Amino acid sequence: IRNFIMNETKVMEFILIGFSDFPDLQIPLFIFFFLTYLATLTGNILLMTIIGVHRHLHIPMYFFLSILSFSETCYTFAIIPKMLVNLITEEKSISFTGCAVQMFFFFGFGGTNCMLLTAMGYDRCVAICKPLHYRVLMNNRVCSQLVAFATVTGFTLSLIDTYFIFTLPFCGEKEINHFFCDMAPVIQAACTENNGIETVIFIFCIVVVFGSFLLILLSYILIFNTILKIPSTKGKCKAFSTCASHLTVVTVHFGCASIIYLRPKSAYSLEKDTLISVTYTVVTPLLNPVVYSLRNKDVHMALRKSLGRNLCAWVR
Repeated sequence: IRNFIMNETKVMEFILIGFSDFPDLQIPLFIFFFLTYLATLTGNILLMTIIGVHRHLHIPMYFFLSILSFSETCYTFAIIPKMLVNLITEEKSISFTGCAVQMFFFFGFGGTNCMLLTAMGYDRCVAICKPLHYRVLMNNRVCSQLVAFATVTGFTLSLIDTYFIFTLPFCGEKEINHFFCDMAPVIQAACTENNGIETVIFIFCIVVVFGSFLLILLSYILIFNTILKIPSTKGKCKAFSTCASHLTVVTVHFGCASIIYLRPKSAYSLEKDTLISVTYTVVTPLLNPVVYSLRNKDVHMALRKSLGRNLCAWVR
Protein backbone atom coordinates (compact mmCIF):
# COMPACT_ATOMS: atom_id res chain seq x y z
CA ILE A 1 0.00 0.00 0.00
CA ARG A 2 2.84 2.36 0.89
CA ASN A 3 4.58 1.81 -2.48
CA PHE A 4 1.29 2.31 -4.29
CA ILE A 5 0.71 5.64 -2.55
CA MET A 6 4.27 6.80 -3.20
CA ASN A 7 4.06 5.96 -6.93
CA GLU A 8 0.63 7.52 -7.24
CA THR A 9 1.64 10.81 -5.66
CA LYS A 10 5.17 10.96 -7.11
CA VAL A 11 6.19 12.80 -3.93
CA MET A 12 8.96 11.39 -1.73
CA GLU A 13 9.14 14.27 0.75
CA PHE A 14 7.70 17.61 1.78
CA ILE A 15 9.50 20.83 2.72
CA LEU A 16 8.35 22.43 5.99
CA ILE A 17 8.79 26.19 5.67
CA GLY A 18 6.93 27.33 8.81
CA PHE A 19 9.62 29.62 10.24
CA SER A 20 11.72 30.16 7.11
CA ASP A 21 10.47 33.73 6.79
CA PHE A 22 12.34 34.60 10.01
CA PRO A 23 15.97 33.59 9.33
CA ASP A 24 17.35 35.88 12.06
CA LEU A 25 15.04 34.32 14.66
CA GLN A 26 15.92 30.68 14.06
CA ILE A 27 18.29 30.38 17.04
CA PRO A 28 16.15 32.46 19.48
CA LEU A 29 13.09 30.41 18.47
CA PHE A 30 15.05 27.19 18.96
CA ILE A 31 16.12 28.26 22.46
CA PHE A 32 12.57 29.33 23.41
CA PHE A 33 10.92 26.16 22.08
CA PHE A 34 13.62 23.92 23.53
CA LEU A 35 13.32 25.41 27.02
CA THR A 36 9.51 25.30 26.83
CA TYR A 37 9.66 21.67 25.72
CA LEU A 38 11.97 20.76 28.61
CA ALA A 39 9.60 22.50 31.02
CA THR A 40 6.63 20.64 29.49
CA LEU A 41 8.35 17.26 29.81
CA THR A 42 9.52 17.99 33.34
CA GLY A 43 6.13 19.27 34.47
CA ASN A 44 4.09 16.41 33.02
CA ILE A 45 6.50 13.68 34.16
CA LEU A 46 6.65 15.20 37.64
CA LEU A 47 2.86 15.38 37.81
CA MET A 48 2.49 11.74 36.69
CA THR A 49 5.11 10.66 39.24
CA ILE A 50 3.45 12.52 42.11
CA ILE A 51 0.06 11.03 41.28
CA GLY A 52 1.52 7.55 40.98
CA VAL A 53 3.51 7.68 44.23
CA HIS A 54 0.96 9.23 46.60
CA ARG A 55 -1.97 6.94 47.39
CA HIS A 56 -4.32 9.75 48.45
CA LEU A 57 -4.22 10.95 44.83
CA HIS A 58 -5.43 7.58 43.51
CA ILE A 59 -8.92 8.87 42.73
CA PRO A 60 -10.66 9.32 39.35
CA MET A 61 -9.85 13.03 38.93
CA TYR A 62 -6.10 12.45 39.28
CA PHE A 63 -6.24 9.21 37.31
CA PHE A 64 -7.62 11.15 34.34
CA LEU A 65 -5.09 13.91 34.95
CA SER A 66 -2.16 11.48 34.86
CA ILE A 67 -3.44 9.95 31.60
CA LEU A 68 -3.88 13.45 30.15
CA SER A 69 -0.31 14.34 31.14
CA PHE A 70 0.99 11.18 29.44
CA SER A 71 -1.05 11.94 26.32
CA GLU A 72 0.18 15.55 26.26
CA THR A 73 3.78 14.34 26.54
CA CYS A 74 3.34 12.00 23.55
CA TYR A 75 1.44 14.74 21.69
CA THR A 76 4.36 17.15 21.92
CA PHE A 77 6.86 14.40 21.08
CA ALA A 78 5.13 13.94 17.71
CA ILE A 79 5.74 17.59 16.75
CA ILE A 80 8.40 19.48 18.69
CA PRO A 81 11.60 17.37 18.20
CA LYS A 82 11.28 17.57 14.40
CA MET A 83 10.51 21.29 14.62
CA LEU A 84 13.64 21.86 16.74
CA VAL A 85 15.81 19.97 14.25
CA ASN A 86 14.41 22.04 11.36
CA LEU A 87 15.18 25.28 13.21
CA ILE A 88 18.92 24.58 13.50
CA THR A 89 19.54 22.82 10.17
CA GLU A 90 19.22 23.96 6.59
CA GLU A 91 17.38 20.75 5.70
CA LYS A 92 13.67 21.39 6.34
CA SER A 93 12.33 18.25 4.71
CA ILE A 94 10.14 15.46 6.05
CA SER A 95 9.50 12.23 4.18
CA PHE A 96 6.05 11.42 2.79
CA THR A 97 5.68 8.51 5.22
CA GLY A 98 7.07 10.58 8.09
CA CYS A 99 4.55 13.33 7.38
CA ALA A 100 1.68 10.81 7.43
CA VAL A 101 2.92 9.24 10.69
CA GLN A 102 3.33 12.67 12.31
CA MET A 103 -0.21 13.68 11.35
CA PHE A 104 -1.64 10.36 12.57
CA PHE A 105 -0.11 10.68 16.03
CA PHE A 106 -0.82 14.42 16.23
CA PHE A 107 -4.54 13.96 15.55
CA GLY A 108 -4.67 10.72 17.53
CA PHE A 109 -3.34 12.24 20.74
CA GLY A 110 -5.14 15.54 20.07
CA GLY A 111 -8.50 13.76 19.74
CA THR A 112 -7.72 11.64 22.80
CA ASN A 113 -6.99 14.81 24.80
CA CYS A 114 -10.34 16.32 23.81
CA MET A 115 -12.21 13.25 25.03
CA LEU A 116 -10.11 12.95 28.19
CA LEU A 117 -11.07 16.52 29.06
CA THR A 118 -14.69 15.48 28.45
CA ALA A 119 -14.28 12.53 30.84
CA MET A 120 -12.77 14.89 33.44
CA GLY A 121 -15.78 17.19 33.03
CA TYR A 122 -18.11 14.23 33.58
CA ASP A 123 -16.11 13.25 36.67
CA ARG A 124 -16.52 16.74 38.16
CA CYS A 125 -20.23 16.68 37.29
CA VAL A 126 -20.79 13.39 39.12
CA ALA A 127 -18.68 14.54 42.11
CA ILE A 128 -20.73 17.72 42.58
CA CYS A 129 -24.18 16.67 41.40
CA LYS A 130 -24.23 13.06 42.71
CA PRO A 131 -21.72 13.01 45.60
CA LEU A 132 -23.40 10.08 47.39
CA HIS A 133 -23.20 7.90 44.27
CA TYR A 134 -19.73 9.06 43.20
CA ARG A 135 -17.80 5.94 44.20
CA VAL A 136 -20.30 3.71 42.38
CA LEU A 137 -20.62 5.80 39.21
CA MET A 138 -16.87 6.51 38.94
CA ASN A 139 -15.35 3.18 39.94
CA ASN A 140 -12.06 1.87 38.50
CA ARG A 141 -13.80 -0.07 35.74
CA VAL A 142 -15.76 2.96 34.50
CA CYS A 143 -12.65 5.16 34.55
CA SER A 144 -10.64 2.60 32.57
CA GLN A 145 -13.47 2.23 30.04
CA LEU A 146 -13.65 6.01 29.55
CA VAL A 147 -9.90 6.19 28.92
CA ALA A 148 -10.02 3.22 26.53
CA PHE A 149 -12.95 4.77 24.64
CA ALA A 150 -11.14 8.12 24.35
CA THR A 151 -7.94 6.49 23.05
CA VAL A 152 -9.58 4.10 20.58
CA THR A 153 -11.96 6.75 19.23
CA GLY A 154 -9.25 9.39 18.93
CA PHE A 155 -6.85 7.17 16.99
CA THR A 156 -9.57 5.58 14.84
CA LEU A 157 -10.78 8.99 13.65
CA SER A 158 -7.16 10.06 13.18
CA LEU A 159 -6.47 7.01 11.01
CA ILE A 160 -9.50 7.80 8.82
CA ASP A 161 -8.51 11.48 8.47
CA THR A 162 -4.89 10.64 7.67
CA TYR A 163 -5.91 8.00 5.13
CA PHE A 164 -8.21 10.40 3.27
CA ILE A 165 -5.62 13.18 3.20
CA PHE A 166 -2.67 11.09 2.03
CA THR A 167 -4.60 9.38 -0.75
CA LEU A 168 -4.92 12.79 -2.40
CA PRO A 169 -2.71 13.18 -5.51
CA PHE A 170 0.55 15.02 -4.78
CA CYS A 171 3.09 15.75 -7.50
CA GLY A 172 6.55 17.28 -7.63
CA GLU A 173 8.44 18.87 -4.75
CA LYS A 174 5.84 20.23 -2.37
CA GLU A 175 6.26 22.93 0.24
CA ILE A 176 4.10 22.93 3.36
CA ASN A 177 3.62 26.40 4.82
CA HIS A 178 3.78 25.17 8.39
CA PHE A 179 6.26 23.76 10.91
CA PHE A 180 4.54 20.36 11.00
CA CYS A 181 2.19 18.27 8.87
CA ASP A 182 -1.15 19.79 9.83
CA MET A 183 -4.38 19.12 7.97
CA ALA A 184 -5.02 22.38 6.07
CA PRO A 185 -1.49 23.02 4.70
CA VAL A 186 -1.07 19.40 3.57
CA ILE A 187 -4.42 19.46 1.76
CA GLN A 188 -3.47 22.74 0.09
CA ALA A 189 -0.23 21.11 -1.11
CA ALA A 190 -2.24 18.55 -3.13
CA CYS A 191 -2.35 18.81 -6.91
CA THR A 192 -6.13 18.90 -6.98
CA GLU A 193 -8.96 20.48 -5.06
CA ASN A 194 -11.24 17.90 -3.51
CA ASN A 195 -14.01 19.59 -1.57
CA GLY A 196 -15.58 16.22 -0.79
CA ILE A 197 -12.59 15.07 1.26
CA GLU A 198 -12.35 18.43 3.01
CA THR A 199 -16.03 18.13 3.95
CA VAL A 200 -15.56 14.62 5.35
CA ILE A 201 -12.54 15.72 7.41
CA PHE A 202 -14.39 18.83 8.61
CA ILE A 203 -17.24 16.61 9.84
CA PHE A 204 -14.79 14.43 11.78
CA CYS A 205 -13.29 17.54 13.37
CA ILE A 206 -16.77 18.68 14.42
CA VAL A 207 -17.45 15.24 15.94
CA VAL A 208 -14.25 15.33 18.03
CA VAL A 209 -13.85 19.02 18.90
CA PHE A 210 -17.39 20.41 18.91
CA GLY A 211 -18.95 17.17 20.16
CA SER A 212 -16.53 17.00 23.11
CA PHE A 213 -17.06 20.66 23.89
CA LEU A 214 -20.85 20.29 23.91
CA LEU A 215 -20.62 17.40 26.39
CA ILE A 216 -18.32 19.47 28.63
CA LEU A 217 -20.72 22.41 28.34
CA LEU A 218 -23.62 20.16 29.38
CA SER A 219 -21.60 18.94 32.37
CA TYR A 220 -20.93 22.49 33.51
CA ILE A 221 -24.56 23.54 33.08
CA LEU A 222 -25.50 20.75 35.49
CA ILE A 223 -22.59 21.69 37.80
CA PHE A 224 -23.49 25.39 37.95
CA ASN A 225 -27.15 24.53 38.48
CA THR A 226 -26.16 22.40 41.49
CA ILE A 227 -23.71 24.99 42.86
CA LEU A 228 -26.39 27.70 42.79
CA LYS A 229 -28.52 25.55 45.10
CA ILE A 230 -25.78 25.40 47.76
CA PRO A 231 -26.92 27.73 50.57
CA SER A 232 -23.53 28.99 51.84
CA THR A 233 -21.14 31.17 49.86
CA LYS A 234 -18.20 29.19 51.25
CA GLY A 235 -19.74 25.97 49.96
CA LYS A 236 -20.27 27.48 46.52
CA CYS A 237 -16.66 28.67 46.34
CA LYS A 238 -15.34 25.29 47.47
CA ALA A 239 -17.42 23.44 44.86
CA PHE A 240 -16.42 25.81 42.07
CA SER A 241 -12.71 25.67 43.02
CA THR A 242 -12.64 21.94 42.20
CA CYS A 243 -13.59 22.82 38.61
CA ALA A 244 -11.50 25.96 38.06
CA SER A 245 -8.33 24.21 36.85
CA HIS A 246 -10.22 21.97 34.45
CA LEU A 247 -12.25 24.90 33.13
CA THR A 248 -9.06 26.91 32.46
CA VAL A 249 -7.43 24.09 30.46
CA VAL A 250 -10.67 23.43 28.54
CA THR A 251 -11.04 27.10 27.56
CA VAL A 252 -7.52 27.36 26.12
CA HIS A 253 -7.53 23.88 24.52
CA PHE A 254 -10.89 24.13 22.77
CA GLY A 255 -10.48 27.82 21.99
CA CYS A 256 -7.35 27.18 19.91
CA ALA A 257 -8.77 24.01 18.34
CA SER A 258 -11.96 25.80 17.29
CA ILE A 259 -10.06 28.68 15.69
CA ILE A 260 -7.96 26.28 13.59
CA TYR A 261 -10.28 23.39 12.72
CA LEU A 262 -13.88 24.64 12.91
CA ARG A 263 -13.77 27.33 10.24
CA PRO A 264 -14.84 27.57 6.61
CA LYS A 265 -12.09 27.23 4.01
CA SER A 266 -12.38 30.93 3.10
CA ALA A 267 -11.18 31.87 6.59
CA TYR A 268 -7.86 29.99 6.31
CA SER A 269 -4.71 32.02 6.81
CA LEU A 270 -1.71 29.72 7.03
CA GLU A 271 0.56 32.49 8.31
CA LYS A 272 -1.75 33.26 11.25
CA ASP A 273 -2.44 29.56 11.76
CA THR A 274 1.27 28.96 12.29
CA LEU A 275 1.32 31.41 15.18
CA ILE A 276 -1.87 29.96 16.72
CA SER A 277 -0.48 26.44 16.28
CA VAL A 278 2.51 27.38 18.44
CA THR A 279 0.01 27.96 21.26
CA TYR A 280 -1.63 24.53 21.19
CA THR A 281 1.48 22.51 20.29
CA VAL A 282 4.05 24.21 22.54
CA VAL A 283 2.33 26.36 25.18
CA THR A 284 -0.91 24.47 25.99
CA PRO A 285 0.81 21.17 26.94
CA LEU A 286 2.80 23.16 29.52
CA LEU A 287 -0.40 24.76 30.81
CA ASN A 288 -1.80 21.45 32.08
CA PRO A 289 0.81 20.68 34.81
CA VAL A 290 1.26 24.37 35.67
CA VAL A 291 -2.46 25.05 36.23
CA TYR A 292 -3.13 21.87 38.17
CA SER A 293 0.01 22.29 40.27
CA LEU A 294 -0.57 25.94 41.15
CA ARG A 295 -4.28 25.66 41.90
CA ASN A 296 -4.46 22.25 43.58
CA LYS A 297 -3.83 21.88 47.31
CA ASP A 298 -3.56 18.07 47.14
CA VAL A 299 -0.82 18.27 44.50
CA HIS A 300 0.90 21.02 46.52
CA MET A 301 0.93 18.83 49.62
CA ALA A 302 2.16 15.76 47.73
CA LEU A 303 4.91 17.80 46.05
CA ARG A 304 6.08 19.21 49.39
CA LYS A 305 6.19 15.72 50.91
CA SER A 306 8.22 14.41 47.97
CA LEU A 307 10.64 17.34 48.10
CA GLY A 308 10.94 16.95 51.87
CA ARG A 309 11.79 13.26 51.61
CA ASN A 310 14.34 13.87 48.85
CA LEU A 311 15.94 16.69 50.85
CA CYS A 312 16.21 14.54 53.98
CA ALA A 313 17.69 11.68 51.98
CA TRP A 314 20.20 14.04 50.38
CA VAL A 315 21.24 15.49 53.76
CA ARG A 316 21.76 12.00 55.19
